Amino acid sequence: MTRALDWRRAIGSLCSAVTLLLLTTQTVQADEPPKPVEGDFELPRFTFHTGQTLDNFRLHYLTLGKPGNPAILVLHGTGQQGAAMLSKDVGGQLFGPGQPLDASKYFIVIPDAIGTGKSTKPSDGLRAAFPQYDYADMVQAQYLLLTQGLGIKHLRLIIGNSMGGMQTWLWGGLHPGFADGLVPMAAQPTEMAGRNWIMRRMLVESIKQDPAWDHGNYQTQPPSLRLAKTMFEFATSGGTLNYQEIAGTHAKADELIDKRLAAPVTVDANDFIYQWEASADYNAMPGLSKIKVPVLAINAADDERNPPETGLMQEALKQVPSAQYLLIPGSADTRGHGTTGLARLYAAELAQFVDKLP
Repeated sequence: MTRALDWRRAIGSLCSAVTLLLLTTQTVQADEPPKPVEGDFELPRFTFHTGQTLDNFRLHYLTLGKPGNPAILVLHGTGQQGAAMLSKDVGGQLFGPGQPLDASKYFIVIPDAIGTGKSTKPSDGLRAAFPQYDYADMVQAQYLLLTQGLGIKHLRLIIGNSMGGMQTWLWGGLHPGFADGLVPMAAQPTEMAGRNWIMRRMLVESIKQDPAWDHGNYQTQPPSLRLAKTMFEFATSGGTLNYQEIAGTHAKADELIDKRLAAPVTVDANDFIYQWEASADYNAMPGLSKIKVPVLAINAADDERNPPETGLMQEALKQVPSAQYLLIPGSADTRGHGTTGLARLYAAELAQFVDKLP
């Protein structure tokens, strides 16, 4: 009798466990964020700020969520493409269920900027004859994508990182009121100058002065691309304390260098040059007075490209009374200019900001 009872209890426990497992599995499946949907916005002709035109212009994009929901524009950094914003450290912290930009509540649009990813770029065929573009051209293309391509006349939020952060500042001045809120990250609205531009110019010159570049007519990628790209990344991103943590001995530093130099270079040299030269005339300062919506500016204290000790950011924000400034303290856990690629460091403040938007 006791043995039969034990078996009944065992079977009952097993059934309960199976039921719980099924319920848990269903819950996990229900909580999974929507899968990204790819699309291409095409224009018969696009006019750049220089007056140059390009036929059959294409802007590739990803979307998350339902088109009828409040829309959010998400903008990536230089050398990246839209998919980078879906990484576990960014999208994995922002777009999931209950997270600040929950894709079940919002319609999220993530374009590949001009010259990157699957959007129109020099390596498509024109090479160094491709029209010169800048960040204002990128913003104009994004505006056309939203209004003409997706039928979006208003945004709940624009959030961008690094180059995307600078574009977010430009959006505020070029299309004031188009979004309820702006979140520029790892960026300043001030003109491209100081070490930030010096290093960018040196990066481009390192490739252009390589005879193998051949004015953009190379048959194989110029060797300078790998060295210039690696040196620039070490010099302008990663964080001093983080590098001391991961490369605190001569042997570890050499190991890190060797690893970076051995990594495949997948970018095209002409695309690469255009991407960095696009920032040359950046200056969002003239448009700051037009920004009336709430702004959450997020920078890192150890950002090598936007060092807070210059005081430029603090002075610029005086022109934007609606702005809040979140400066993430530097530590071994931050990554310098790459700190804002770790959304866990600011997700709570972003959630509060979005919840309070009018």
